[in-house]
Amino acid sequence: MSKKINDTIIRAYNGEETNYTPAWFMRQAGRSQPEYRKLKEKYSLFEITHQPELCAYVTRLPVENYGVDAAILYKDIMSPLPALGVDVEIKSGIGPVIHNPIKSMQDVEKLGQINPTSDVPYVLDTIKLLTEEQLEVPLIGFSGAPFTLASYMIEGGPSKNYSKTKALMYREPETWFALMDKLADMVITYVEAQVSAGARAIQIFDSWVGALNAADYRVFIKPVMTRIFSELRQQQVPLIIFGVGARHLLLEWNDLPVDVIGLDWRTSIAEARQMGVTKVLQGNLDPTILLTEWKTIENRVKAILDAGMNDGRHVFNLGHGVTPDIKPETLKKLTDFIHEYSNR
Repeated sequence: MSKKINDTIIRAYNGEETNYTPAWFMRQAGRSQPEYRKLKEKYSLFEITHQPELCAYVTRLPVENYGVDAAILYKDIMSPLPALGVDVEIKSGIGPVIHNPIKSMQDVEKLGQINPTSDVPYVLDTIKLLTEEQLEVPLIGFSGAPFTLASYMIEGGPSKNYSKTKALMYREPETWFALMDKLADMVITYVEAQVSAGARAIQIFDSWVGALNAADYRVFIKPVMTRIFSELRQQQVPLIIFGVGARHLLLEWNDLPVDVIGLDWRTSIAEARQMGVTKVLQGNLDPTILLTEWKTIENRVKAILDAGMNDGRHVFNLGHGVTPDIKPETLKKLTDFIHEYSNR
């Protein structure tokens, strides 16, 4: 028999009034948790994500340890790419490394399509395990967005300036749009499968799209993002978009058929509203603050919660992911404080 779900965060995502400000933290699963570090002595990220029982355990840990209002599936945005024929390896201390980077239209044409049931059954099995048996809060599924995925696929790995990516985009727009379409098809199919398996909300990470200016975003990215979110609307779950250093794109995102815009720490709730952003907002404590003393953390969190409660349409999160040096007890104390302070 399934457990009763605390769906406060889903109601908040839908713009409804809630009794307190719900919270979860990007990269809350894994990272600094001692239980996770112990697992990592024996298993790689790849091995954990391919074993549903283990992956469900890691996904569930922050809900049990911190009391957050949502779980986010423990996996990497690279997870679906091998199904397309991308030779990707997650290297410790580096991140994703692509051994067959995209350089031409011919490379794009070689990319296949994803069949989630046969290509990533372990992802769907993990979701089913969590949502049918284990979780008392909603599970958030996710995918990388086409630009962010393409940046790895073209650069061959992480980049500081995305010069190869942008050069291909400017130099060969036909190749670029063909790649965007292939990746959009993958994102849509992959996300639909996650929702069918039990995910209650979806976050699309366009982590690095802030590297583009707004004019280029409108031409090279916005059409594909509009298509992705328009198709995903049919899934009838809250849709969230998030990226880093994307303040100049917030109004472009506000035009998309999304429910929630995630803010990084560079833009306050009040500033986003003054700019004309109308969607529910998620965010946005600088994760580095969590490495300081509690008084500083409390003051910063209070300011965000006050703004959010004044606004009335806010879910608390960090402005980017939990870093490995943030103490689990700090995250537990933070969650308790958010719930107590915002209780109304």
